[in-house]
Amino acid sequence: MWETLTGFVVVGVAILVGYIIGRIDLLGEHARPVLSRLTFFVLSPFLLFVVLAQADVHTLFSALLPVSAIAAAVVFLIYGLVARLVWKRRAAETVIGALSAGQVNSNNIGIPLSLYLLGSAAYPAPVILMQLLVFTPISLAILDAVTSGQRALLPIVRRTLLNPIVLGSALGTLVSVLGLRLPPIVMDPAQLIANACVPVLLISYGISLHGQKVLGASGRRRDVVLASALKLVVMPVVAWAVAALVFRLSPGDVLIVVVLAALPTAQNVFNYSQRYGVGESISRDTVFLTTIGCVPVLLAAVALLG
Repeated sequence: MWETLTGFVVVGVAILVGYIIGRIDLLGEHARPVLSRLTFFVLSPFLLFVVLAQADVHTLFSALLPVSAIAAAVVFLIYGLVARLVWKRRAAETVIGALSAGQVNSNNIGIPLSLYLLGSAAYPAPVILMQLLVFTPISLAILDAVTSGQRALLPIVRRTLLNPIVLGSALGTLVSVLGLRLPPIVMDPAQLIANACVPVLLISYGISLHGQKVLGASGRRRDVVLASALKLVVMPVVAWAVAALVFRLSPGDVLIVVVLAALPTAQNVFNYSQRYGVGESISRDTVFLTTIGCVPVLLAAVALLG
């Protein structure tokens, strides 16, 4: 039990430190935008490059990949239909809400929890690959197009391909697929910078919590509730159904995909909402609720399927 909770304690302490920093105004009024840009343009690309470059290529393209992709796609579709057709949300806000519902924290929570719950830190690799090389480029392209007002296809594609997060992910995957063993003179500096990403991102998120009430944004509570319910309940159930009934995976693999689907919303979604100035309350509150709420869900999944 204590080993299972270790990953959450690590994350919680970093967020608490950020909250205290925000409460005492240690870094001034520009702390949030500066840390957000530092994470988006520098630290995240290095982290994603290092994680994917060191991933085993057979794990990256295992049977876990299509199951996780289908579960996420179902959740994206449900949220998108409700937000756009029923609530008439803007496209950019719908993208952030859909990502809040279906993009999991496969790195800084997924990796340690995979190690403690499943016995290996490699299982989140296919989800990381899928999110960063498929969902992220599409999402950032839409956010770029909507927030910049640019509708021409070529500039949108160019900006997406040159996005630092997409570049870091693509280069890391290329290194893994080609089986390259980069020398320490290359990997060690990249690892040093990558190591700063998770704590800075969590501290930035903690700073954003100061002065904010969960579900306090008027008119957006139902968005948060829907995204959280899809993330904590619907996505794990869909993953179980697809893995067990459609792909007929082994009980061990079924447990893996359910655990991965039950992970909380990725803090990267909050980073994207800050970067593009849209849906920040939705992503912030969903990250908070799903990070707390996923604990009983994960423990129940292990008890039932483990």
